[in-house]
Amino acid sequence: MVFSSTIFLFGFLPLSLLIYYVMPLKGRNLVLFLLSMAFYGFGEPTYILVMLFSITVAYLTGFPIGKYRESNPKRAKAWLILSVCLNLGMLLFFKYTNFFIENLALIPPLAEVLQPMEGLTLPIGISFYTFQILSYSIDLYRGSTDTQRSYISFGAYVALFPQLIAGPIVRYRDVDDQLITRRHSVDKFSSGVSRFTVGFAKKILLGDSLAAVYAYLGTVYTVEPTTLTAWLMVLCYTLHIYFDFSGYSDMAIGLGRMIGFEFLENFNYPYLASSITDFWRRWHVSLSSWFREYVYIPLGGNRKGLPRQFFNMGVVWLLTGFWHGASWNFVLWGVFYFIILALEKVFLLKWFDKNTATRTLGHIWALLLVGMGWMIFDHTTLSEAFSVIGGLFGIGTAGFASATVGYELLRALPLLAVSVIAATPFPAKLLAGLETSRPRWTVLRPVLIGFALLLSVAYMVSGTFSPFLYFIF
Repeated sequence: MVFSSTIFLFGFLPLSLLIYYVMPLKGRNLVLFLLSMAFYGFGEPTYILVMLFSITVAYLTGFPIGKYRESNPKRAKAWLILSVCLNLGMLLFFKYTNFFIENLALIPPLAEVLQPMEGLTLPIGISFYTFQILSYSIDLYRGSTDTQRSYISFGAYVALFPQLIAGPIVRYRDVDDQLITRRHSVDKFSSGVSRFTVGFAKKILLGDSLAAVYAYLGTVYTVEPTTLTAWLMVLCYTLHIYFDFSGYSDMAIGLGRMIGFEFLENFNYPYLASSITDFWRRWHVSLSSWFREYVYIPLGGNRKGLPRQFFNMGVVWLLTGFWHGASWNFVLWGVFYFIILALEKVFLLKWFDKNTATRTLGHIWALLLVGMGWMIFDHTTLSEAFSVIGGLFGIGTAGFASATVGYELLRALPLLAVSVIAATPFPAKLLAGLETSRPRWTVLRPVLIGFALLLSVAYMVSGTFSPFLYFIF
């Protein structure tokens, strides 16, 4: 089940909210746990057992970790290692087994022995909920949080349906108090509805429309590769993945508010970044901060000299790429960013900060490299990715443009213009400014939200099924 579906919007969501608010406060975590299981099981009933196994392992090992972390750190660490190994083992098995088998089978002596496991599919959201579980075990060992004694409350945290499938990755210590008590109000619920609608509109009206244009341009580029087609492909995909993923995060944050939770922001206008370093402070913040806190800093961070810092960065970005999928294009994507970030660390960041002109160049540098990176990210066949990247500079193309791509540009121009503006703070600032300077205009916000919801629903009903891109991770 996905948020952008009629069964969720007109069935599961209203029924869930009704049951949740009818239930007394003490029973609401149980309701959330059961509803989240139903939400997950709608698409993957078999893999509910995988999630319950991970939840149970982390819950049970949490008791000895919390008990021994001060009196017997070695014993606590042993229990931590058990929890981490079992949960990571589940992720590695389901996500990477066939990847390793297929690559080892390229070695002639192993080709006849190793065969991919048939029927082994990736449980939806396992990358996200596994990282949430690990944050609980590690923070508990560090003493950053207390042992959760309620299985229901812990299960509700892991399986919470607003952010179960594609994040944001919610660390346990950020919501542990909210699991016990959280504030519900009309204003908070209304804010949640508004935020959900904004994300819904970003996904349906912009993200899906851009995806359709991108898919068509990909076909055009295969038949008649031109430089303009390559640039339009990069632009469309760059905007599409932002509106698709940030739209999901907005919907998750909005749904959380409807039931009293406050999740941390996951995006901060990443395409305004002044460098690649700045971009990764703004894009998928929950994943970046997770790797920084649980991998980069424990490895030594930047405390042990530049060579060791580069090693730590390399590990983080290799894992970041591999986290996104069991394919070599994701590994290369991670290495791509490691090289760029290392260059910025050595000298580029200082140069970008010199004056307005260099900061502008830093912004152009970031946008260009991010766009090129998305081509590596999207194409599992690397030759196709490099073909499009080369096309940006006229390499391997049949010319600058063609009549077909020129026509497509004219058709897509309004969509691209709206999308570029929507990827900046301008619309939000404009609306806030109008509400401040003209109080009577405060009625404009609910009117716009209602219109966006109706228009998005109309597009959703008339369109084809379009899952969120990050579901596959």
